[in-house]
Amino acid sequence: MRRDAAADAAFTEFAAASRSRLRSTAYLLCGDWDRASDHVQEGLIRVYVAWPRLTRRGGELAYARRAVVSAFLDAARKRSSTERPTDAAPEVASTEDVASAVADRAALMLALDRLPQRQRACVVLRYFEELDVRETAAALGCSEGTVKSQTSRALASLRAMFDDAAREELVVAGERNLPW
Repeated sequence: MRRDAAADAAFTEFAAASRSRLRSTAYLLCGDWDRASDHVQEGLIRVYVAWPRLTRRGGELAYARRAVVSAFLDAARKRSSTERPTDAAPEVASTEDVASAVADRAALMLALDRLPQRQRACVVLRYFEELDVRETAAALGCSEGTVKSQTSRALASLRAMFDDAAREELVVAGERNLPW
């Protein structure tokens, strides 16, 4: 496939402008900034391949968002032969005074991590990306009814997690290494 310089420049400009937003979405899906970068890179590769078709029809950002979500779901299905689980590292007590907002965010990220991947994707796209049901269904490649039911189940699970446990109980020491 032959590409012209203008198309490459347009894609480069699009990728630079949307990378940060896509990475934030990917982070909310996977909970790890490095893996989020990998998902965005994979998604942008998919966008680059489809770029000539996308520019004719429009919807570049929607396609990129769907490509990142698909990259996340694809990676979650794959088992890595190079990664080995280990015991959690012992937690070292901190002398820092952690703000309530950070604890709330950590609890929410842990609660999101406990959701099944499809439910997590629905919550992230609906409430972080502020997509409506139709746009979320298009991004996930499923029906609007599936989005509604998965979102409803996810919200019920999140409510139950927060009702059944105090915030401090959700953020268990050593269970997760959050970057903030």
